[in-house]
Amino acid sequence: MPRDLFLHERFFQALGLVAAVFLLGGFFPPLLGLGKVLFFLLAAVVLVDALLLFNRPADVVEAGREAPDRLSNGDRNILPVRLTNRYPFRMSFRLIDELPLQFQARDFLLAAELGPGESLRMEYALRPTLRGAYRFGHLNVYARSAIGLLERRFRFDQGKEVAVYPAFLQMRKYELLAISNRLVEAGVKKVRRIANNKEFEQIRDYVLGDDYRDINWKATARRAHLMVNQYQDEKSQQVFCVVDMGRTMRSPFGGMSLLDYAINASLVLSNIAMHKQDKAGLVTFSNKMGTVLPAARGPKQMRAILESLYKQETDFKESDHELLYANLKRKIRQRSLVLLFTNFEGLVSAQRQMPFLQALAKSHLVVVIFFENTELRALVDAEALDLETAYIQTIAEKYAYEKRLIVKEFARHGIMSVLTQPQNLTVDTLNKYLEIKSMGKF
Repeated sequence: MPRDLFLHERFFQALGLVAAVFLLGGFFPPLLGLGKVLFFLLAAVVLVDALLLFNRPADVVEAGREAPDRLSNGDRNILPVRLTNRYPFRMSFRLIDELPLQFQARDFLLAAELGPGESLRMEYALRPTLRGAYRFGHLNVYARSAIGLLERRFRFDQGKEVAVYPAFLQMRKYELLAISNRLVEAGVKKVRRIANNKEFEQIRDYVLGDDYRDINWKATARRAHLMVNQYQDEKSQQVFCVVDMGRTMRSPFGGMSLLDYAINASLVLSNIAMHKQDKAGLVTFSNKMGTVLPAARGPKQMRAILESLYKQETDFKESDHELLYANLKRKIRQRSLVLLFTNFEGLVSAQRQMPFLQALAKSHLVVVIFFENTELRALVDAEALDLETAYIQTIAEKYAYEKRLIVKEFARHGIMSVLTQPQNLTVDTLNKYLEIKSMGKF
């Protein structure tokens, strides 16, 4: 049997029917003759089906996967597949793509029916949850005629290695919304500007909708029509995303670690900060210092941040906040906004790091961003039907309450903080950044 020949389930159903007739022939002898007729008829149909499938060259079917060079971690990535039928009759197809091992997909299947000479472009989605290199294998197409007893496999060498980067699709989404002033559509709050932290840019003609408080009366008198002062936000303020790569960031949520959520949020925030004319930098640490990327602005800096975040590796050891403070004090001389992505398991662990964060807050505006335990929240909100469940809920509420106490402890020491759920991390971080920027705090 050719290695590209496969028996369809319809063949086994037909063979089972013939076998059943032969079995009944043991009790009703006239059925034996019918069984023989059915057997030879099945053999003839199988032969015809084989000739229809294999009496054609290998290029009678064409297929290919349009895989990009990189995928976006945690996002829904669309991969197109094209298929062409060059058989002179209508065919049914099953497509099985050899997906990277990281997806552990055992049920991938695309189905299609094409007439003679027809082509089709199909799509499927992948959501990677780990950064790194992913290897795609062959694209297998199983073709079946209208008879449908046999299948012919066409195997296309579509092997390709694809890099999974931090969520650049999410970054582009927020970038487009920021450019069109539609960030509110993604859940980012519209913050009213409180402080006067604008720089004068130019005088221009009044346009309907301009703030009357910006009217330049001297220029208006000279030109004999309304003129207004145009301002822009203060530029070149430094924003550093500091990512804790220690043990507490290993916890999983939605298939991804808290670390990868923080990495994705850092990428989006850095891009938005640059669009707000600020400079973005990056720092990673655990028990030792990782990347320290000075703050800058421009496409080159954005590529450097993306590559740095992609290459981050950690063994999730205990983080050294004292080492972080010493390095930031030495390497970041200008007052900056420092967004620390970390996690605390309890109030005691937060208090242990408080002296270093307080010392850092003397030189920079520090915002500590840490995570709410969503599994505990689900336990707390569930209905207690027995004593054991009530006891578990009490313990869960204790830990959830400690997280809220950590927020108050930071506020007591003059340090801003954000307690968020992993799925809301990016939006909550952007909201905090825009709030701080509107208040002119740094």
